[in-house]
Formats: sequence, structure tokens, C-alpha cells
Amino acid sequence: MAGWNEDELAKIGGAGELEIAPMRGDGTLQHPRTIWVVRHGDGLYVRSVNGTDGAWFRGVEARHAGHISAGGVDADVVFEEADHDLDDELDEEYRRKYGRSSSAVDHITRAKARATTIRLEPASG
Repeated sequence: MAGWNEDELAKIGGAGELEIAPMRGDGTLQHPRTIWVVRHGDGLYVRSVNGTDGAWFRGVEARHAGHISAGGVDADVVFEEADHDLDDELDEEYRRKYGRSSSAVDHITRAKARATTIRLEPASG
């Protein structure tokens, strides 16, 4: 997999929100959901604030493919489970980007959400 180029990383990672639409079993996309995205190094990461109960996350688990839109970039993606050794660093990225003293940030950095950390990779082909 080629990965993201620097322009895509900057645009998607700098966007306040990301639209995510997991692929259904029949190859169509679910209705897009608005979520937060953070960049860490050459990676882009998302989490389900509702943990594994999040509808979009269940779609990710079923197919591991979908579409995102953020920062003027539209891309087909594959969803990979993130390296959970990065969870503390990703928590810091969420706090830096979205605010240290926010109840929403408290929710996205709790164990339930951390367990759903997904790395976004561009789909090849």
C-alpha cells in the first residue's frame, strides 16, 4: 500500500471533522457519519466515541473498507486496527486538536473509545 502523501495527510489531519461511510456487505456505502480525526506521524486515526456500539464502527468491523471525506480530500479507504501502543500518544493528539478540558475529548480518550482506534489507509487500485 502506497500510503497517504504529505498534502493528503495535512488536509485530512487538519480538518476539524471527517465524514466516514463504511462499506456494506453488498458493496454500497452506509450513510456518512461525522467524526473526529487525528494525525500522528504518517498515520490518520479515528475512534468511535460510542465504542463498539457505534453504528459506523460496526460497519467498519464487518467490511474493513469504505469512504472518507475531509479537508477537501475524498478517498476510498481500508480500515486497519491501530497499534494500541500508540493510544496514549493519540489521546494527546485528540487533546491538542480538540481541547484539553472538553467532555467530548474526555469521552474519545476513555477506554471504551480507545478500544476502537482505527488507522485509515488509502485503498489501492
